Amino acid sequence: MNFRARTTEEPEINLIPFIDVLLVVLIFLMLSTTYSKFTEMQLKLPVADTDAQRDYAKELIVAISADGAYSVNRVPVVGRTLENVSMAMTDGAKAGKDTVVIISADASAKHQSVVTVMEAARRSGLHQITFATQSSAQAGGR
Repeated sequence: MNFRARTTEEPEINLIPFIDVLLVVLIFLMLSTTYSKFTEMQLKLPVADTDAQRDYAKELIVAISADGAYSVNRVPVVGRTLENVSMAMTDGAKAGKDTVVIISADASAKHQSVVTVMEAARRSGLHQITFATQSSAQAGGR
């Protein structure tokens, strides 16, 4: 009989099959997952339903064309400088400081043109500013 103490070997955990299974699961998840891609930002500009256009003495309509030309109450402004626009707005303000400035800018006009009109209104002492919009019926027709 063999009475020697048996040496017990520690069981060895083989990690290679475990790593293989995890890689297969990872590849499966990567291939089956869908990602949303945003290639461009979708913007919808505001549209407002308005009453019929009015022509009150307290309104000053400043129009800005696509190329950046200005007109105040349908009178073209000579030059595109801030001073020219400010003088035209001061001359066109019939009600003085109570005049409401309505900025009617073309959709493709530069933002700088609108900012110029706002700064000219501030210099002229006209602090009530609003923006003209198109009605939803006109927007749908385009």
